[in-house]
Amino acid sequence: MPSIIRLVLFAAAFLYSAAAPGVRADELAGPPPPLPLTIGEHITADIVNLIFLFDRVASDPPRAITPNYLARVSGPSSALYRDYLEYRQGKIDRFELVNRLPHVAMMGDSLTQNFHFSSLASSFWRARTQWRKNWFLDTDPNPESVFSVYERLEHFTPLVATEYNGAGALVAPPQSQEDLRKRLVRARNLPGQVRQVLRRKRFPDLIMIWIGHNNLDWVHGLGEEERRHPERRLQAIATKFRVNYTESLQGLIDRAKTENHKAAIVVFGLANIGGYLKARRQAEILHAENPKLYPHFNSGYRNFESLKPLYQKNTARLSLMLNAEMRAMVADLNRELNNSDHVRIEYSNALTKIDLSHLELLNAVDAWHPSIEGHKVLAQAAFNALRPSLVFLRIGTKPMIKPRLQVSNYQARQ
Repeated sequence: MPSIIRLVLFAAAFLYSAAAPGVRADELAGPPPPLPLTIGEHITADIVNLIFLFDRVASDPPRAITPNYLARVSGPSSALYRDYLEYRQGKIDRFELVNRLPHVAMMGDSLTQNFHFSSLASSFWRARTQWRKNWFLDTDPNPESVFSVYERLEHFTPLVATEYNGAGALVAPPQSQEDLRKRLVRARNLPGQVRQVLRRKRFPDLIMIWIGHNNLDWVHGLGEEERRHPERRLQAIATKFRVNYTESLQGLIDRAKTENHKAAIVVFGLANIGGYLKARRQAEILHAENPKLYPHFNSGYRNFESLKPLYQKNTARLSLMLNAEMRAMVADLNRELNNSDHVRIEYSNALTKIDLSHLELLNAVDAWHPSIEGHKVLAQAAFNALRPSLVFLRIGTKPMIKPRLQVSNYQARQ
């Protein structure tokens, strides 16, 4: 009975969030929502968090620590052997020893999560609880599961990996607030994710960022005339995107400069939207012929109007504009760092180069988010892109244990 009550209350909160006035404080422009609405949304989110307090215990936490780290640092050949000796001598405790392991953080949106759209309630529940099981932080040793970046890094060193990404996350202004839906699923836009990282005493050695896909919904809130002639809108989004992204990155860089260890930041360009839309068009044909295939295909159109065929060309165009802004942004930040030997930032097109026109890389439920095969391909591409950063961080280039090999069905055919 308690579970039924929770589901009813949670569903009621969803309906409230869907029916609430369309005021979004995380928009790229516009005034904040009225104060009464803001207070109401905060109260609703707090009530839901209280009702579902148990999910923090029932679900996997968004953080993983190499299980056998103590045994691995205890060998004289380990780079952390001196830290282990301090631990054995009682100079530091287990908590501090974990803090001295390499720390890796992932910031992003739903393309970095084990997420897809289905029914309203299950979609929100999945966004709220489904950490890990993705290309960054899968911890399942089953050969059929995703061989994640975390698992690949474990072959070099024991580590701590933390997810900060969230479904629906945007590159937004620092002063913006998340809307009710994001608060219900405990998702944060990029500024909120940055604040989470900065609140922690232990700053990551490596930060990976893959975000901006939700900023591609250029149609949202536009009249018919602007939809027909969106040039100014697209440029305004791209310009604001760079400003907001830079402000968030600057906060990370400023903190990294004060740390007593090196820090590397990898900014990934957006997915290949042209290829992705090609695959979705194939899925749409199959769904029209048999509605049981990709049963929640239309959730994309309902939640992200810019995916509609009429707007796809400019959506793909905007993705290229945002990638160009990210590339230029990182170049400018690198000039300011002036070849720093303490902080490194890099733009990577490794995930952009993945050909998403293959249907098997898209989720079989919504044809919107990555499938398991998609996560496998993303994991390999992202990990391969990390080599310059790993060299900078002096994380070993020779595996400490025999690596787990994985070739996805998609990769096997290439």
